Amino acid sequence: MADRGARALSPPDDWPAHPDPFLALNRMGRFDWDLDSGQCHMDARAHEILDISPGEYDGDPASLAARVPPNEATRLDALVTQAIKEGSEHYGAYFRTRLRDGALRWTHTQGCIRRDDTGRPRRIIGIVRDATEELGDLAARRDGDTLDHARREQTNVVQLTTAALAHARTVQDVIDVLKDTQGLTHLGATSLVMGLVEAGRIRLIAEGPEGSFVPGTLVTRIDEPYPMSEVVRTLAPRFIESPDEFARGYPVLWPHLSDLRITSAAYLPLIVQARPIGAMGLLYSDRHGFTPEERNILVALGSSIAQSLQRAMFYEQEKDIAQGLQQAMLPRTIPSVPGADVAVRYRAATIGGSHGRDIGGDWYDLIPLPGGASSEGGRVGAVIGDVQGHDTHAAAVMGQLRIVLRAYAAEGHTPATVMARASVFLHELDTDRFATCLYAEVDLATGVVQVVRAGHIDPLLRDPDGACRRVAVPGGLPLGLSAEFGSLEYPVGTIELDPGHTLLLCTDGLVEQPGADLDDGMLALAAFISAGPGDVRKLADQLIDVAEERGGDDDVALLLLRRRGPDGPQSGNRLQQHVAPGDPEALTEARHMIRAAVRAWGDRDRSDEIELVADELITNALMHTEGAAIVTLRALTGGGRRLRVEVEDTSSALPRRREAGESGVSGRGLMLVDLLTDEWGVEARGGGKCVWCEFAVPPPDRP
Repeated sequence: MADRGARALSPPDDWPAHPDPFLALNRMGRFDWDLDSGQCHMDARAHEILDISPGEYDGDPASLAARVPPNEATRLDALVTQAIKEGSEHYGAYFRTRLRDGALRWTHTQGCIRRDDTGRPRRIIGIVRDATEELGDLAARRDGDTLDHARREQTNVVQLTTAALAHARTVQDVIDVLKDTQGLTHLGATSLVMGLVEAGRIRLIAEGPEGSFVPGTLVTRIDEPYPMSEVVRTLAPRFIESPDEFARGYPVLWPHLSDLRITSAAYLPLIVQARPIGAMGLLYSDRHGFTPEERNILVALGSSIAQSLQRAMFYEQEKDIAQGLQQAMLPRTIPSVPGADVAVRYRAATIGGSHGRDIGGDWYDLIPLPGGASSEGGRVGAVIGDVQGHDTHAAAVMGQLRIVLRAYAAEGHTPATVMARASVFLHELDTDRFATCLYAEVDLATGVVQVVRAGHIDPLLRDPDGACRRVAVPGGLPLGLSAEFGSLEYPVGTIELDPGHTLLLCTDGLVEQPGADLDDGMLALAAFISAGPGDVRKLADQLIDVAEERGGDDDVALLLLRRRGPDGPQSGNRLQQHVAPGDPEALTEARHMIRAAVRAWGDRDRSDEIELVADELITNALMHTEGAAIVTLRALTGGGRRLRVEVEDTSSALPRRREAGESGVSGRGLMLVDLLTDEWGVEARGGGKCVWCEFAVPPPDRP
């Protein structure tokens, strides 16, 4: 034991452990042994039990050599060393101490070994107590091996119950451990009753044996004549050793228990840091009275249960806060999208350990985009992303990033610009987190999907016949990292989403499993989707059910978008041309593209009108702005066949209709657009605008 004190490291910040008046009331001393520094703090009661004054003890366990005989010290050291090597959380032993007058007396110690995340032992917190009265004439024995063996089975009660409680995460888990058949068998009790202190009252959370519920005791005051109220008031256990004692002490309660053959009971206050958080009662039907050893074991057990309960209560509080924050950060509703069926799902992570939180940084979003509205659907942005980490900070960063990305997309920026600006925003936040993200801009009228990927997994595409495949999309660095390394270029991939096809975006929690390859996970997911239902909501439910069954320490976000429309594939019929200022060849090519496309799509009757209006819009963009013009031509179906022309530029100034003079050569353009088109308008696109117009045209097979 003295060797462990050779290291002179600083003790932990919370060292030594807070004094526990409950232990002092039961004549127990407390020690806190920091294994890194070797320092062992003992409270005043422990000094008294070992018959050593504070001035004689400097915190080094070696200073106890005068009080612990060498053979006892060797046996204790071997016991502690074995418990540490075997990974045990607890140990207990009887040993003899030598008093100032030379007399020997029996002492009992129990220790709890605390380890760090790597499993390395860091501290031992435990108790010592005078066992002279308890052992009586056995105190004269030269060694405690025989006594330890005789008492080992009783000591194991605390160890077994504490080991089971170590896996309890919620209050109900704690109750289940104690009410489990094996748990009650170890405790020797017939049944359990438990209550928690809330707002000055005791709320019953475990009702005891079947048929024993007392009307009016679901919530009771602390000053009422019940045993649990008494132990909460006094902070001392109450041992009831016979039915007569129960009837005399609690005449209000006993009539409801008299038919249950209860012969004795032990009621224990559940105390943490000198504050009662509840009380528990163990009811026995085959026991009369409690020995001092049994009482001490139950007292120690109550302390362990109290710690587990408080840990579970903190976990549930943190879980409620985390889930509330998570829900507040995710979209409250998903907008209805004409021309598409959409389903979104989120599953929180299940992280083991007492400090786990069911929260993460995964998110989804669906953003209505300006332009392209029709009965077949407009333009929407589908987002899936994952902020690094599983804590409230990850959720907070996720919420900010989701709002910013939504704002950039709604302004009309191109997908690559949306992703680049979001990366810069995350980099400038006061955080060290990064995020993966996939943003898909979907034009439901044409079926064209433009996709950008920032370190995220690829999307999947399911055909109407159920076949599903992974769609490889070129990608850039995760958000935050691309800005840090000055690599803000995000390549844009294009997907044709025909009617009946389903686009699936998800986070890696749905795909990755420990020890499994990501590609294998994507293949397995595609196979599952292929065998799943065609309805996106039912398919989303099945995918989340699988994630729930599998568990895991990563959350899952999921977005499915199915384009509605007539059966069978249709072409998107979308063409685009960039026209730079001072580039007559590009302008000629744009005119040629419009003329050829209009005639190829069967719109010869209005080809001259469409070409004239498009030429006017392109010319205005080149004359009145400094950048290039982007010309887009689309064929829209549904509610009548239409052809749509869009001319996008970098100026935010809106076009104005003007009356042209008799000799004026300008001011007639918008009059011409208004006269020849069926509909036209202007909408914002990022830092510029888009002037669009539509022409009703006959179907291509008109005679």
